[in-house]
Amino acid sequence: MAQSLSKLYVHIVFHTKHSFNLIRTEDKTRLYPYIGSVIKDRESIPIAINGTKDHVHILCVMSKNINLALLVEEIKRHSSRWIKTLDPYYAKFSWQGGYSGFSVSPSLVKKTKRYIENQEEHHKKMTFEEELIAFLKEYEIEFDERYLFKD
Repeated sequence: MAQSLSKLYVHIVFHTKHSFNLIRTEDKTRLYPYIGSVIKDRESIPIAINGTKDHVHILCVMSKNINLALLVEEIKRHSSRWIKTLDPYYAKFSWQGGYSGFSVSPSLVKKTKRYIENQEEHHKKMTFEEELIAFLKEYEIEFDERYLFKD
């Protein structure tokens, strides 16, 4: 094949470090578009970005020119630096060291997008910890719960 072609949908999830310096509701409307711009700058396509005060979900099409670890590193690094410029409240803000990434079938993109768009409602019924464990089990990803939520 003379050219490289791909369309990889990925659902990314990561959490704030130590569950402090939580993201204020009024700042989400600026943070999520900023994250989208970082994704676009990495030749990827943001589809949905949303979360709660302590974590973020991203659905995007990954560029064929970047790997998942580097994409997440870039998103976290740039958004962490950016949010610190908003207000002294965020002076010690940082994201956790890890992340979760899940492949999404094209047939499930709309469902995943709706899921991400409804995070606030969803988390009235389920904690972040319960949600992440459910995803890990659904995708049959082995994990040690003793270390899963450690920063």
